[in-house]
Amino acid sequence: MQHPVIVGTGPLSPADVVAVARSGAPVELHPDASAAMAASRAVVDALVDDGTPHYGVSTGFGALATKHIPLEQRTQLQRSLIRSHAASSGAEVDREVVRGLMLNRLSTLATGRTGVRPVVATTYAALLNAGITPVIGEYGSLGCSGDLAPLSHVALALMGEGEVRDARGRLVPAAEALTTAGITPVELREKEGLALINGTDGMLGMLVLAASDLHLLLATADLAAAMSVEGLLGTDAVFAGDLHALRPHPGQVASAARIRALLDGSPLIAEQLTSATGRHRFTRVQDAYSLRCAPQVHGAARATLAHAESVAAIELGSAIDNPVITPDGRIESNGNFHGAPVGYVLDFLAIAVADVASMSERRTDRFLDRARSHGLNPFLAHDPGVDSGHMIAQYTQAGIVSELKRLAQPASVDSIPSSAMQEDHVSMGWAAGLKLRRAIDGLTRVLAIEILTAARGLDMRDGGLQGWTDPSAGADAPGSSPALRSSAPISAVRSRLRQDVPGPGTDRYLAPEIEAARLLVADGSLLAAAHAELPASAG
Repeated sequence: MQHPVIVGTGPLSPADVVAVARSGAPVELHPDASAAMAASRAVVDALVDDGTPHYGVSTGFGALATKHIPLEQRTQLQRSLIRSHAASSGAEVDREVVRGLMLNRLSTLATGRTGVRPVVATTYAALLNAGITPVIGEYGSLGCSGDLAPLSHVALALMGEGEVRDARGRLVPAAEALTTAGITPVELREKEGLALINGTDGMLGMLVLAASDLHLLLATADLAAAMSVEGLLGTDAVFAGDLHALRPHPGQVASAARIRALLDGSPLIAEQLTSATGRHRFTRVQDAYSLRCAPQVHGAARATLAHAESVAAIELGSAIDNPVITPDGRIESNGNFHGAPVGYVLDFLAIAVADVASMSERRTDRFLDRARSHGLNPFLAHDPGVDSGHMIAQYTQAGIVSELKRLAQPASVDSIPSSAMQEDHVSMGWAAGLKLRRAIDGLTRVLAIEILTAARGLDMRDGGLQGWTDPSAGADAPGSSPALRSSAPISAVRSRLRQDVPGPGTDRYLAPEIEAARLLVADGSLLAAAHAELPASAG
């Protein structure tokens, strides 16, 4: 059983969003949220008979904001708003994205700045807790008045309309899912439809989930780089702390320290020194940029991530709606729904992801080129000519990296006007979030192929042949490989990988091995194996 996430008038944490979106953690509304919502609802109710136009209360929406809506049509106004705006199209958005969007919107409702009745929020929470996930298509949000279409599909389900996935993943009518869960649909009143759809909640959810993924992947990129440095007989001297202190970007310093720790005690690195003189036996003066400059690139990606997380933290503590109910009881129109702050950092992260993957692919390629691999078989083939080794695995990497470069083109500069020029500048933050999710998937695959390739190269340096067994079985065990000449963390990663992927040998069906490595990267298994061998200060 997971601890519930408490939604009150204060901000959610990124961990709260991940827990609800990915792990299905339940949510509970704090009593202070109910009190705040009741207070702001009283402000809206007091305006019902007011002759002054109030946007979303007694007027139409967007370019129709100048049209007065009679009292008897205002409930219909809210229903019509949700039905007309639930206009997405395309492939279904992932369940975790929808749940993240829902939690973020619930958090804004709970601030008491939107004017909804408490019953709206409690019903919204009930949808989340019942595992009911409204169906949302990938197209429809311009990130202008927030994620209007995606949020409208959720509001539609709240009304008992549209399609949803139930807790078992079945596609069912919303009315059926709500009845099964014992949830009464909400009949929206003045302002409530607008309050349910005016926010950056979808793009924000994607940002928080991406940041969580990138913490794992950037640490994995350091691991992959360390394995490549070791496997290509590189030097760890360039990762020395005093060198990076000369240019002390925090992410760079952290990356260099991690790579240094991962390589510490490596016999292969030590063999590049002549024990009597301490001089390098290298015929080359320095390693290629993809090896030597890994901390600079990985560190820059970490800095980008830190900035993105600072934006997410502000957004998680924000109350985004239009109009809003201010703490002193005014109802005011504003532009806080514009997604530019979130859209920009989603695009920044896609650029960093593409560059980290590009460097990873270059390291992989060095293993496969006989002229640059320092003694390894061409393409790491068992019998070059008969076997192709990892030749086409690098093609796969290259194809992904090429796509990541396209995905790095920013969505946030591609504004397109809508709503009869009322919404004449939009953020495209939703699109930026979707492409970042695809980019993160690509980076996961690229790093998996680098680790798969580096492990094969290291096995071949150790004389490893098909029929790998755990080195702990002993050198005399039948079919065992020679003792590993890797550092302890990298040896642990190689052993973990070999539980799922065989060692070097004649060509085999390669796609399942790439997928096995991808899963080990994605779930953190390889990183955990390395961390288990690191001192606590280096983890």
